[in-house]
Amino acid sequence: MQGIIGLIILVLDILAIVDCVKSQKSSGNKALWIILILVLPIVGLVLYYLVGKKQ
Repeated sequence: MQGIIGLIILVLDILAIVDCVKSQKSSGNKALWIILILVLPIVGLVLYYLVGKKQ
């Protein structure tokens, strides 16, 4: 069960990173969001979709 949850989180993190790269944000903002998503996978993912997408 833990493997499936880990795989789901990995896929969602990859989708968030791709979405971030395709966005109109500045390069610095993109880099910060990508680092946050990679360092804190669950928290970074949630924060990106709650806060980062609105910017």
